[in-house]
Amino acid sequence: MFFKSQEGKSKILSLYNRKLKELNIDYSDKLVDTKFGKTNVLCVGDTNLPPLVLIHGTGGCAPQILESFPNLASQYCVYAVDVLAQPNKSAENRLEMKSLDYGKWLLELIIKLRLKEVTLVGFSFGGLISLKALEYNEAPIKQVFLIAPVYIVNGNPIMNVWKMFIPLKKFIKTNNQAYIKKVMDVLFSEYDGFALVFMSTVFQNCNMDFSPLPIMSKKSGKNIKTPITIFAAEKDIMFPGKKMIKRAKQLFPSLEEIVLLEGSKHVPDATDFKEIEGLILRKSE
Repeated sequence: MFFKSQEGKSKILSLYNRKLKELNIDYSDKLVDTKFGKTNVLCVGDTNLPPLVLIHGTGGCAPQILESFPNLASQYCVYAVDVLAQPNKSAENRLEMKSLDYGKWLLELIIKLRLKEVTLVGFSFGGLISLKALEYNEAPIKQVFLIAPVYIVNGNPIMNVWKMFIPLKKFIKTNNQAYIKKVMDVLFSEYDGFALVFMSTVFQNCNMDFSPLPIMSKKSGKNIKTPITIFAAEKDIMFPGKKMIKRAKQLFPSLEEIVLLEGSKHVPDATDFKEIEGLILRKSE
C-alpha cells in the first residue's frame, strides 16, 4: 500500500483539503473508475473551453499544481489529475514505470472524461506520464508542455545519492527537520511553510518508490508527431537542464520549443511558473 497507515493518510488528505480551500476557486471533482484504479480529477473553468490536462509530479497532488498555474482556466477547462499511488485522493495502485501502463491509464482517463484535442501539461513525473501517453496513443492529444520532465535524461547518480537520498533516508529514520530541509533546498528554487509540512508528512507516512527512473528510447521519440514544448531547469540535479536540451533535440522530431529556466532547481519558483503559464496561454491563441 502507498500509505503506511490510515492515520498517515488522514493527515495527508487533511493537508490536501487545506490547500484546495486556500486556492479559493470554483471547481468540481470527479472520481473516474479506470482499470488501473479510481482516479480523482479536479475540474476548473468553463467546460466549453478547450481541455487542458494538468499532471503533478512525485510527492504532489492536484491542488498544488493548480496553485502554480492560477490563470490557465481563463483560456482552458483545466483537468488537474491526482496521479495514482501519490499523496492524494486517487487509488494507491503503483504502475510499472518501464511499461506503457501510465500512458494507458491517462488515455483511458481522457476517453472517460470525453476529451478531445487535449493540451497536456506535465511536471516532473507528470512529464513521464505525458510521454508514455504519446507513446501509447497520441490521437486525442493536441500539444504537450513538459516541465523538468522525467524520462528524457537522468542526473549524476552519485550526486543524487549524496545530496538527496542519504538526507532523505536519514529524515525518514529520525524525523529530524534539518534533513528534510537539505532535500528541499536541493529540489526547490523556493518553498513555503506549507510545502515543507506537506513533504515532511509525505515522506514520513508514505511508501515512496525509489527505483531507477527509465529513459525514453530514440526509436520511441522519433515516432511522436505531437508538438512538444520543454522547460528544462538549469540547476536541476535530477534532470540537468543543458543535458536535457541536448538530448531532447536529438530525441523528438516534433520538438517545437525548448526553454532553459536559468538558475532554476527541479521545482521552479513562482516567477518561472508564471513564465511557463504565459507561454502555454500564448500558444492557445
